[in-house]
This record gives sequence, C-alpha cells and structure tokens, in this order.
Amino acid sequence: MDASVSTSPATDATRLQRQRRTWLLLLAVALGLMALGTLAWWWLYASHYETTDDAYVAGDLVGVMSQVQGTVVSIAADETDRVQAGQQLVRLDATDYRIALQDAEQQLARAVRQVHTVFANRDELSALVAQRRADLERAQADLARRHGLTASGAVSTEELGHALDAVNAARDALTAAQKNLAAGVALVGRTGVADNPEVRAAATQVERAWLNVQRTSVRAPVSGYVARRSVQLGERIAPGSPLMEIVPLERLRVDANFKEVQLSRMRIGQPVRVISDLYGGQVEYHGRVAGLGLGTGAAFALLPAQNATGNWIKVVQRVPVRITLDPKELEQHPLRVGLSTRVRIEVRDSSGQQLAPVPPREPVLATGIYDTDFSEIQARIAEIIRDNTGAGSGAAAVARK
Repeated sequence: MDASVSTSPATDATRLQRQRRTWLLLLAVALGLMALGTLAWWWLYASHYETTDDAYVAGDLVGVMSQVQGTVVSIAADETDRVQAGQQLVRLDATDYRIALQDAEQQLARAVRQVHTVFANRDELSALVAQRRADLERAQADLARRHGLTASGAVSTEELGHALDAVNAARDALTAAQKNLAAGVALVGRTGVADNPEVRAAATQVERAWLNVQRTSVRAPVSGYVARRSVQLGERIAPGSPLMEIVPLERLRVDANFKEVQLSRMRIGQPVRVISDLYGGQVEYHGRVAGLGLGTGAAFALLPAQNATGNWIKVVQRVPVRITLDPKELEQHPLRVGLSTRVRIEVRDSSGQQLAPVPPREPVLATGIYDTDFSEIQARIAEIIRDNTGAGSGAAAVARK
C-alpha cells in the first residue's frame, strides 16, 4: 500500500513533464511555421511593395488674373462652380478703353489723310519736274536758234544773253523741283498709303486699344472648378492681381513622401495603388509613378537644416514621389486637393528609369484663350484707311464716328 502510493506521484510528474515537453514542441513548431510563413510572405509578396501614409492629393491651381486695370462690374462664377475654358468670369468697366479706341481710330484717320496728302504732293512735284524739264528744253531750243542768227546780225548780243539767262533759270528751277521731288519720295518711300510707317503705327495703336477693350472680359484659362475667389464687386484691380483660382480635377495627382531607404528600387512607370481617407478601402485608385523628387523636403525648406553646426542627430529624410492617377477613376470618384491617402507602389520590376530620360514633347498645361483673332479690328482698320483715302464724304463719316 505504501509502495503504490509512493510511485504514483512520480508517475504523474513524469506524465506532466512529457505533456509539457509535447506542448512546447508543438508551440515551437507552430512558431516556426508562422516564422516561415511570415518570411515566405515577405519574400514573395511584401518585399515587392513600398507603402506610406504620408501622401496627399495635389493638383494645379490655375490663377485667373486681369491683364488690364479697371473696376469690377460683374462676377460670373463663384467658389465650387464648374467653368469652361474661355468662359467669362469677371467683367471690368470698359468705358475708358472704348473712348481710347475711338481716339486711336481718329488718330489713324488723321494719319491716313496726312500720308495721302504727302502722296498727292509727290505726284504734284513729279508733274512740276516734268514741267520744269519742258521749260528747260524750250529755253535751250530758243538759245540754240538765237545762236544760229547771231552771225547774220538778226539777233543782238543782249537778246542772246537774255536767252542764256533763261536757260540757266530753267535749269535751276528744274534742279529745285527735282530736289523737292526727292524729298517727297523719301517721305513716302516704296510703300502705299496702307503700308506707310506712319499709318501702320497708328493702326497698331488702334489694335492695342481694341485689345484692351477685349481684355476687360476676364476669361477662364482652363476648364475646372473655382477653388478660391478673392475678387469682389466694385473693386478696383490692377494688372496681375489674383482674382480667383481654378482646379482642373481631372489633373489631380498624389505626392507621396517616402523614406530615403525606400527609394532604392523605385522607378518611373511602376504601378501604384492609392486609397483615400475620403472613401476608405471601398474605393481604390490605380496610377503610375510619374517622377521622383530631386531633393528632400528639408533641402527645399525656407530655412534648411544646418547639420554642419552644433549638435547633430540623424533623421531619416523623405523624398516626394509624384503619382499620376487614372482620369476615369477620378471622374467616378472625385478627389479634393490636400486629402490624405495611403500609397502602395509595386517595385518588383526595377528596370525603369529613376529620372526622366527625355524632355516632354507637349506642354504640361496650355490654354488658347489668349490667342486673339484680330480679323475684326483689321477689317475696321482697312475701312478707315479706305474711307480716308477716297472722297471727302467718306473721311467725314469716319470722323463723325
């Protein structure tokens, strides 16, 4: 009885030790399998991606500015409104510019008349030269006849002297007329009335005055949404004053700030997945790496760090990486400038370029609203020139306008 009691605790202890050893072995195997699974997951999947949540939506803030000064009399769009390229956004008072245009047109009409008078004087001087040449030839013929009659005594010496004086006077008159004609020709050159420099200078002033009238209508340079409006009705603005800003949402991008240790395999063109905090994980955007920044944020800061002085503590720097997004996905799920995002870049294929190999072939952003069509004012200039080189009634009609 005593022997059986004494061996039972030893047997139980052995059995517990064996069970403990078995559980520890199972735990070690489980931990090993988990470690191998984690290593395999990292090697086959996670090592091919770089992620960051230090990423924000960025975009173009296209400024709307006036090219002339004036008083704001109309505002056609407000914040959050959709606008189209070329749409009038702000209208300025154009009264002064219209008066300046009328004055420029009158100056053009006056210049045309003056140049037309110079052309007429040139033609008159040309006719006068022909007349003086004919007078000289007639005087020379009279002198030649009197020379033939001098031997017979039919013509006195005094009369022959008068004939010689007439020839000299006619020659001097011809010379003076030719010089006057040369001066007149120098004034008009080889051009017509419409091509005369004085007329062209006056026409340029008309075009400039007309252009100022057109610029009192401030138009949207691109299509997009008005993000910020600073102009107010009745405000007197100067050229270059910011009036409002337009954001083309279809050109939004993501600027992701990666640590410098994450950039070794990052290349242009690698695929990217972006999740915005606005929509959460239910909406995923797809894009491409468009470029890697050429400096860290600290390097381009207003007051960059001075690591060569004082105590130094190493801080891992971040480099901005620009990511373009799919326009169709942006259209379906619009973003806003400045929103937070999470970015994951697949770096499996690192055979691409870290820097752009060639310059862009097309403008990054362009507008055609400043390509002015001058056909209207050029037709008006041609009408003014035509009316003031023709009959007096046409010139008077232009003057009344």
